[in-house]
Amino acid sequence: MARFMDVHHGMAGITADQLREAHQADLAIEKDEKVHFEQAWADPESGTVYCLSEAPSAEAVQRIHERAGHKADEIHPVPLSV
Repeated sequence: MARFMDVHHGMAGITADQLREAHQADLAIEKDEKVHFEQAWADPESGTVYCLSEAPSAEAVQRIHERAGHKADEIHPVPLSV
């Protein structure tokens, strides 16, 4: 499985509860696409949210995010980590 970092813009003012709810919405359906969302981070001031996942493809990640109601603006492969 490959790892991906996706980015959502336009979420200024997001709270910890809202981030948790969005992450839980992804987790509830992630198995449908063989995706696993590992963690999510947010910057409420800039409105940027980041999600790290393992998935068969970037398209699978996007399908889960779309179904959960928060389409990603960018999805980047993460082929190397330390």
